[in-house]
Amino acid sequence: MIRQFGIARPRDLEARGVSRTMLYRLVKQGRVRRQGRGIYIAATHRLTAAHTLAEVARRVPAGVICLLSALRFHDLTTQSPAEVWIALPEKARRPRLDRLRLRIARFSGKALTEGVERHRVEGVELRVSSPAKTVADCFKFRNKIGIDVAIEALRDFTRKHRGGADELARFARICRVSRIMQPYLDAMA
Repeated sequence: MIRQFGIARPRDLEARGVSRTMLYRLVKQGRVRRQGRGIYIAATHRLTAAHTLAEVARRVPAGVICLLSALRFHDLTTQSPAEVWIALPEKARRPRLDRLRLRIARFSGKALTEGVERHRVEGVELRVSSPAKTVADCFKFRNKIGIDVAIEALRDFTRKHRGGADELARFARICRVSRIMQPYLDAMA
């Protein structure tokens, strides 16, 4: 059953009839590994490049993978972030994770809910901002991540997603960065 989940939490397993006692017994037998506080995987589980994202998604189900982590997921950057960037509602409680480093970006309204894609990684459903939404977010948070990263993301997006200008313009309006992005779009045209 743990193989089906990919990355499992004890409460998910209890809902399927696996008690915590049974889970701890499986850990002692070496059939299950404890990844961190409240996170377990099968001993034969194959880790992927997006394992950390899957682990964060399991621990913070309300979060959306965004900014540098989403750029990396969509292969729109050469950056390799040391922490996982997630978007949370403005008043949401900050999650505490013992061994994973998080960077929290606060969003509200359409900026949080629009442009969210769902992907399956290691049996876990990831909520990741779409490539166009991620580029717009990079311009919105350019003071935190750097304008050079935002420009690189825009360049890679226009190269990989030809015909995605309408979608990019839509998310630029939602994130209120249309006027900021326009000079860079004009320079690339």
